[in-house]
This record gives sequence, structure tokens and C-alpha cells, in this order.
Amino acid sequence: MSERLQKLMARAGLGSRRSLEADITGGEVYLNAQLAKLGDRAQVGDRIRYGLRRYRVVLSSSPDFRLIAYHKPEGRVTTRSDEQNRPTVFEHLPRLKDSRWIAVGRLDINTSGLLLFTTSGDLAHKLMHPSSEIEREYSCRIRGPVSEEHLKALQEGVELDDGPAKFQRCWFDGGTENNQWYRVVLSEGRNREVRRMWTALGYQVSRLIRVRYGPVELPAYVRAGKFVDVDDNLVTELQKMTGLTPKKTSPRKQARGEPAMDERSDSRGEPRGGKDSKARHTGGRPAREKPGFESPDSTSELKLVPETAPRSRGRKPGGPGRSSPRGNARAGAGGGRRRVGRR
Repeated sequence: MSERLQKLMARAGLGSRRSLEADITGGEVYLNAQLAKLGDRAQVGDRIRYGLRRYRVVLSSSPDFRLIAYHKPEGRVTTRSDEQNRPTVFEHLPRLKDSRWIAVGRLDINTSGLLLFTTSGDLAHKLMHPSSEIEREYSCRIRGPVSEEHLKALQEGVELDDGPAKFQRCWFDGGTENNQWYRVVLSEGRNREVRRMWTALGYQVSRLIRVRYGPVELPAYVRAGKFVDVDDNLVTELQKMTGLTPKKTSPRKQARGEPAMDERSDSRGEPRGGKDSKARHTGGRPAREKPGFESPDSTSELKLVPETAPRSRGRKPGGPGRSSPRGNARAGAGGGRRRVGRR
């Protein structure tokens, strides 16, 4: 059992396949101490070095991943690091041990709403690929009334700098004469496409919120800057829509001080998250296996496991990384000081 190097690394969350292919071509990836090249395949027992990080290839019989729905507020950029030191969405996500978060698409700094993050490179790649044609739904606040001719033009096609674009659906959603709300649906994710389409017809978008990505809707109880794990049934639906074999999501541990789903409430103090909720918190309990998941044997796949760095030799007794008899005696006598939490 073997797999292409860039595909295996992308599934581990080390980057997109395209960026990893560029890194392989640039000589930044080593396979079994040999400089890797495009077309190389890895198998169980192989060792991969990517930059300063080292990994070992193992066979996982229960591939787990997470998919969360994050409510992005305005003012945060969808990038890991920003040259202007603006706050990023990744700074507010839960920490991971052996993987990393991959953003499913982007939202610009002035757009808020639903942003999906996953630890599965395959799922992220499929969800973002144009061939999947996953619907995105936005709520737009437009200044000034919109004519019927322009609404028809938005659904038939508007010429942009990078080619024609159109909404699959567009309808009035309330508001006043000067500030009208519209819902729009499209199945591609070009840069600032929704704003540019309205601007091409002379309208100003004063607010833009993404409310749905495929079957996943932004839950009303998830406040800006917060997140929630997507329900297993919706994850399975997304995998089937993109042609992936349904696999189980991994249960997460509830963070300290974080309320369980049934303890969450809206701004009026009423509990939210009933039967009609589109996402849920696992609350530290293992997720139940849903119908449609295959047996562990049929979902076995290759996985990258980080290798621990070897300990440096020549340390003196009692130095960093080793305990001295004197220190152990103090700890046994109750004289040692324990650290709890982070400083």
C-alpha cells in the first residue's frame, strides 16, 4: 500500500497539494534521507522530512478528522500570518497536537459569517475544487433600491475582470428603501466575487455575511469568534457530495470552562441547539457511529505521525531533562512545588 507523497502530506494538513508539489520540486522534502521528487510514493515505515519536521508513515485503521463551523467576525484575515500584523482567524481556533487546521476557502477581512475548518486535507481539497460545485449562500446588505432588470442580470451573468459570473439564485430578504437585504447563492469561490458582481452594476455592499456552505448552515447560537463541531450526518453528506468515502470524525475534548451544547443560550438567555440545530458540541463524549460509515478495515489509510526529536547527549545529572536524586527526595517529602496550568 503506497500513496503519492504530496497527497499523503496534504491529508496530514501540511499544506495544499499544489504548494506541497512546489516544495517537493524546490528540494524541501526528503523521503528516507533522499531528496524527494514529484511522482515519489510513500509506504508504511517510510520517513519523511519536511523542513525541520520529521514524520513516519503508519497505517491507520480508524482515520479521524475534525470539521468545525467558525463564525468569522469582521476585521480578521483568513491567513496564518499577516505582514500588517492584523488578527487572523487561526489565532482563535483550538490547538491541535498532531495535525493542523485547513481553511475551506476564504472570507475577506470585511466579510463575516460561516467559515469551515478541517484537519482533513482530502476533504478541504474536494470542498474547494470547482468540480464539486458546492453552493455558498450569502446575506448582502445593499445601499439603495435594486431594479428588477439588475436582479435579472445578476442571475443571467455579469462581466468581471476574470470572466463572466452569475448568481444561481437571488431574492429580496427585507430591509428599508436605502438598506435592503438580499440572499444570493453561487457555486464558485472566486476572490471577492459577490462584492464585485454588485459593484459592476453600480451598487455598494455595506455588509456581507456567509450563512451557508453546502448543507452546513451557520447556527444562530454560535457568536462571532466562536466555533462548533459540525454534526456527523452533515459531514457524511459532504463526503458523499464530493465523492469521498464516508469516514468518522474524531471526538474532541471539551475545553475548560466551555459550556456544553445544552448549556448554551442566546442573547435572551433562552437555550439554543435543539433538534433542528445544524451542528453540535460533542462535550467530551465519543461521537456515536452513524449509519453509512464503513468498517475500520475498509477505511484503513496511510497516515503521517510526527517523530520526536532525539535527546541530546552529554547532559549532566540533575540538568534540564533529567531528575536528580535530590529533587526526587524533595518531591517525595512534599517539599517540591508543582505547576498547574500555564503562567
